[in-house]
Amino acid sequence: MDAILNTAKSWLTDFFDPEVKKEVQNLIDNDTDELKDRFYKHMEFGTGGMRGVMGVGTNRINKYTLGKSTQGLSNYLKKTYTDEDIKVVIAFDCRHNSDTLARTVAEVLSANGIKVFLFSELRTTPELSFAVRHLGCHAGIVLTASHNPPEYNGYKVYWTDGGQIVPPQDGEIIAEINSLSFEDINFEANNALIELIDKDVDEAFIKESVANGNFNAAGKDDFKIVFTSLHGTSITAIPEVLKRAGYKNVTIIEEQAKPDGNFPTVKSPNPEEPEALSMAVAKAEEIGADMVVGTDPDSDRLGIAVRNLDGKMEIVNGNQAMILMTKFLLEQQRRKGFKGNEFIATTIVSTPMMEAMAKAYGVEFKTALTGFKWIGKMIKDFPESNFIGGGEESFGYMVGDFVRDKDAVTSTLLACEIAAQAKADGSSFYKKLIDCYVDYGFYKEKLISITKKGMSGAEEIKQMLKDFKENPVSSVAGSKVKWIEDYNTSIAKNVLTGEEKTIDIPKSNVLIYETEDGTRIAARPSGTEPKVKFYISTNTKLEKAEDFKKVSKELDDKIQNILTELNLG
Repeated sequence: MDAILNTAKSWLTDFFDPEVKKEVQNLIDNDTDELKDRFYKHMEFGTGGMRGVMGVGTNRINKYTLGKSTQGLSNYLKKTYTDEDIKVVIAFDCRHNSDTLARTVAEVLSANGIKVFLFSELRTTPELSFAVRHLGCHAGIVLTASHNPPEYNGYKVYWTDGGQIVPPQDGEIIAEINSLSFEDINFEANNALIELIDKDVDEAFIKESVANGNFNAAGKDDFKIVFTSLHGTSITAIPEVLKRAGYKNVTIIEEQAKPDGNFPTVKSPNPEEPEALSMAVAKAEEIGADMVVGTDPDSDRLGIAVRNLDGKMEIVNGNQAMILMTKFLLEQQRRKGFKGNEFIATTIVSTPMMEAMAKAYGVEFKTALTGFKWIGKMIKDFPESNFIGGGEESFGYMVGDFVRDKDAVTSTLLACEIAAQAKADGSSFYKKLIDCYVDYGFYKEKLISITKKGMSGAEEIKQMLKDFKENPVSSVAGSKVKWIEDYNTSIAKNVLTGEEKTIDIPKSNVLIYETEDGTRIAARPSGTEPKVKFYISTNTKLEKAEDFKKVSKELDDKIQNILTELNLG
């Protein structure tokens, strides 16, 4: 506690604003628990950058923690590009303080002699990624906490390729940040170096989105879409993209169209949560729409609902959407002709069905750690290869490589193209998905997230993962465990034969069990939230589409048995 108290007292110097000092002193005097939570650690970069609750303290998002990160980034950029005029582009979302924090970040960069392009109003994360290369910038920053609750905000850094920072840059930037004290931050802005941007970049981004996501699907005039931005940034892009691609029957949920950091109409602005799309689904049922699309606040994740075999709107999960979008893109590429350098990609906790599909098409399949920055890194590391598309189970997808992060804008258009064409052909999005199960195997997944907040919660998460590793299960749902993949040690071991393989992926706190029948169970801590996540994947053959409901229930029952075995539900 002494170390925490000393850290807190360091925020009582004249460098900090008077209201900040007053709040810290009040915490010292009156609220030990809150003081601990705010000062027991420093914000760190995770799978999605730096993200946390806003407020005063080293473990909070505020002008000082972001200022220190920006000062460290400024120092690193100046050391890396010694003979260049450095340029950085900044975007921000709808969250409380995002605009003012973005301005603070711009001022720190400008104070260090760096040219800044600052979006004049909120914009999507994919547009920020696009803008880095479009404007010839050395880096990009977006102020967002993605789908987290209203009290959160965050800070993601992009590099010259338009992808999020990855090794070695991330570690070197973090080292630079950690070498600084808060008093090293230069807040003295050079406003001549800050240029506001908007319509010109918007136009370039929208044109590219349409070019990459529009496949001239038939049936657009007869295809009804309900769209919700969930109070976020996608309202600035998706309606226009759909309009230019030829979709006329788009109903926008007006109650959720206005950007609002309180997200007043949803419990969570996360399209992974069915409740977030409930208003849009209800509207779709009311007007007889074919598809619902909803995006998270910074528009990198999309949730989709379509009509199932019974004609009712059903939300498809991230794995299902990824499979169908990738299948469609592979078909388009096959018509053009494969050149032998194509690849698709996903993450180690997403559906193994992606690999089965890659084999069927004869294209390369790459897997990465959780976080789209790793898929972006693949594109940078293999410039001779052609990235077709790829995604992750957590409702993110990327179409081609003009954006180097998950992109709900272009992916929304792609999903509509698939569904409109399927309807015109007498099929549907849902039936096309079932066709994939017949062709490549019926894979079904389930995610369990357990939230543990605060300092004690972090220790609980650490212990849960330790127990999962040190007390390995020998069988799952009657099938023997065959492989244990430990991404902390980079070793995959066949526990039946003793064979070991090296995992050629950066180390991470992830453990995966795989059984003889292909069932997979993965465990990892969230990089952006106080959660531990367990991913269950099962599979079986689907001989014909008519058996879908029966086999789907069998897999659901199997997943439930696994959760019971593991005491997860």
